[in-house]
Amino acid sequence: MSTKKKSDAMKFLEGLVGKLTFGGLIEAMRQAEEMSQVEFAKKLGISKQHLCDIEKRRKFVSPERAAKFAKILGHSEQSFVALALQDIVNQGGLRLKVSVEAA
Repeated sequence: MSTKKKSDAMKFLEGLVGKLTFGGLIEAMRQAEEMSQVEFAKKLGISKQHLCDIEKRRKFVSPERAAKFAKILGHSEQSFVALALQDIVNQGGLRLKVSVEAA
């Protein structure tokens, strides 16, 4: 899938669920794969509790970890990193939009 299509897909998801968060994306992906938190956490190499905290937006993911999750799940690192960074910016109360480009 091209970056353009993934970008369109992200826009579509945002329209469906409001403001898309990294935790919301991970939770939606887990549910789409019909996996329990225990199974999905094992796939990502994290604890079930940490996955739950990410999904419920109690913990945020570093850009490095977002990229790692993207690789594991077979998705765009750029999209995952941008979404993780946007969560951090939003948590800080900043009204800024994050954009990530490949170097």
